[in-house]
Amino acid sequence: MKHSSLYVVSLSTLLASLVMSACTPTVKIEPPDKPIVINLNVKIEHEIKIKVDKELDTLIENDELF
Repeated sequence: MKHSSLYVVSLSTLLASLVMSACTPTVKIEPPDKPIVINLNVKIEHEIKIKVDKELDTLIENDELF
């Protein structure tokens, strides 16, 4: 009787190990076939405000300075 229970235990252990080995996850890393395209629709607006005194304005208009 001991031999038959040992046979059943070993057979169930073998089957369990086969089932567990069939469920091992695999991870594959592959580069894409097509190149990666990133579309960026960006609109950049800027506004520069310059405030000048009237005296400085007349100096800037003078051609000798520049």
